[in-house]
Amino acid sequence: MCGIVGYVGRAEAAPLLLHGLKKLEYRGYDSAGIAVVEPHLHIYKTQGRIADLEALLTEGVPPGSLGIGHTRWATHGRPSWENAHPHCDCSGQIAVVHNGIIENYLELRKKLEGEGHVFRSETDTEVVSHLVEKYYAGDLCRAVQAAVTQLKGSYALAVVSSRHPNELIAVRHDSPLVIGVGEGEYYLASDIPALLDFTRTAYILDDGQVARITRESVAVFNQHGAEQLPQTMHISWDPVQAEKEGYAHFMLKEIHEQPRAIRQTLAGRLGVGGALRLAEEIPADFVRGITNVHLIACGTAYHAALYGAYLLQECTDLQVHVELASEYRYKRTRVNDRTLAIAISQSGETADTLGAMRKAKAAGARILAITNVVGSTLAREADAVMYTHAGPEIAVASTKAYTAQLCSLCLLAAYLQQHSQGTYDPDLLRGLLEIPDQMASIFQTCEARIKEYSWERLAAVSDTFFLGRGLDLASAMEGQLKLKEIAYIHAEALAAGELKHGTLALIEPGVPVVALATQPHLLDKLLSNLREVKARHGEVFLIAMDRQRDFSQAADEVLLVPRTYPMLAPLLTVLPMQLMAYYTATARGCDVDKPRNLAKSVTVE
Repeated sequence: MCGIVGYVGRAEAAPLLLHGLKKLEYRGYDSAGIAVVEPHLHIYKTQGRIADLEALLTEGVPPGSLGIGHTRWATHGRPSWENAHPHCDCSGQIAVVHNGIIENYLELRKKLEGEGHVFRSETDTEVVSHLVEKYYAGDLCRAVQAAVTQLKGSYALAVVSSRHPNELIAVRHDSPLVIGVGEGEYYLASDIPALLDFTRTAYILDDGQVARITRESVAVFNQHGAEQLPQTMHISWDPVQAEKEGYAHFMLKEIHEQPRAIRQTLAGRLGVGGALRLAEEIPADFVRGITNVHLIACGTAYHAALYGAYLLQECTDLQVHVELASEYRYKRTRVNDRTLAIAISQSGETADTLGAMRKAKAAGARILAITNVVGSTLAREADAVMYTHAGPEIAVASTKAYTAQLCSLCLLAAYLQQHSQGTYDPDLLRGLLEIPDQMASIFQTCEARIKEYSWERLAAVSDTFFLGRGLDLASAMEGQLKLKEIAYIHAEALAAGELKHGTLALIEPGVPVVALATQPHLLDKLLSNLREVKARHGEVFLIAMDRQRDFSQAADEVLLVPRTYPMLAPLLTVLPMQLMAYYTATARGCDVDKPRNLAKSVTVE
């Protein structure tokens, strides 16, 4: 949520800031703005989309070569022009943009107002601009350093002043910031896609660091003011990956990118015939002696964690627990140095997941991160990292990152099985190598039918149920989440055996039920549950893979996915449900890539 961009150099800042903000639209926002220094501070902002800001700027922007920009997702104060960033001090000479939350802003605001400062917004951010004004004595960087000592919470900040036309100050505390390196110019962004068209070399700020950026150099200081060498990284993402490539929406493009994403996740880790190669990423000593595993995640990543837990329970004798990160942070947990805590996050910046990971780490657990973003906070703070290599995911609703997480968890389960039992299930890994081609076949044989069902049936309903048993339950949970996220249809997922314990009361004629039937040992049980739905005239859309079975008595529609090893079925069955959500959303006229009230990276609690 929220996006920060900044520029200092010799080119005109405004067009570059707009370009960067557009690359961050996927994060979700309700207002946007920029500040340009030339020679005074010029602020332009609007409630609404970046297109509205762009229209405002057609009236003319001073050709300043220093500026900051922001897309805001409201946390303190309603979406409005007054609450949009950037925010200024009383003199109108200092501008600030901010991601995160200042937890003690009310206390600070009251004190600053008592000292004569006049506030113009309802936001927590505005206290920062007034604190910088309060501490300013000729050195902008020192003023910012003094200001942040007063802040409690999580934040990334970018600060400029008309008194310093060649100086951009950046601060990072729990919210990511990346500095892109050019020739005689530097870029600032809260996420890598905003930099891809300009540079492939970047500095990653660590927590507590403050950077003074000019067109000539970058100086980085720790929280005590001591200068440090920033971490340099090379960005390998192809900028073409961040474009739609002819697809109507990023989400549809990313759904179709899943075969490639799985191949990339497997590359170098799984050889021909299923030879496992993970030791460089996860050293043997790191997993030796573990007795229990905690999988920690939120949202879609939590559904991946449920899948990973099932695999680990089947493949190993480890005690396995799955935890919602937002709950894990505040409950009593039994963790020690024989605990492996697996934190899963697409962005690597999910606030609840980071908080839960830090709690487990402080208690002595070994931390393994599964994330898509190189250089993310989660990756840097973990003891070991498995990158999913899914590539940039722009749409808010996760698709390819989810299946890449499932793939990574398959590899991990086999690796831990090998360490605990001396061998691993070869069928699991051999089957994994076939998944990309099987995914591609689903698009060829099933997509048109799914589109037709979604447009003609699902788009008109207000309630839907998703049923599954065993591994299929985790998949059902992901399917219902996608439909809720982008089509705004109430959906509920439950274990099919629980249907008769209450939810059956909601089944009435015409209610659509999406069911998954891929686990052979549970198939007869599931079909019995579906007959209960049919007896009450519910409409069953069944996703299965047994071509020898007659499903006509239990389902109105049957969609068959390619046969695979049963523990790999969720990698295939999720594709029809993703397409179902997508086409239902388009039929209802929803903003597929930027669903209401949601953000790509949830960097606050």
